[in-house]
Amino acid sequence: MNDGINASPDKLSIAVFSGDFTRVHYALVMASGALAINRPVTVFFTMEASRALLAGDDIDQGWHGLAPPAPFETALACDTDLQSKGVGGFEELLEAGKDLGARVVVCEMGLRALGLDGQKLREDLSVEIAGVVTFLNDASGTGAVVFV
Repeated sequence: MNDGINASPDKLSIAVFSGDFTRVHYALVMASGALAINRPVTVFFTMEASRALLAGDDIDQGWHGLAPPAPFETALACDTDLQSKGVGGFEELLEAGKDLGARVVVCEMGLRALGLDGQKLREDLSVEIAGVVTFLNDASGTGAVVFV
């Protein structure tokens, strides 16, 4: 008899708050993993993590501008190192999420708070601009909500 205690969540909702490259990267790893086992996923980017969805690929734009972990000087250097070790890169994980049907939302308040509300978002992803109420209404009552 399944009493629901050990049941797997039916959906994964990830609130990505941190502007740390490795945290945002791992949020994408979790999203890709859940999608690979047919769990619906919503990834909600807010505050510093919102930068990951900005257009641009210069060293300080888009996800390249996320804070790298020591000893790396840039997020790109960290990403290159991860890929050299067989770990999916940032762009690869974003592409997997897109291909597998992740819902990607960027927080309107987060953009406004950082003065990014007029910035251009990535055009290769279907990014919704919405608020925390949208994220919470989208979450499943029998799903998992993770804050990164």
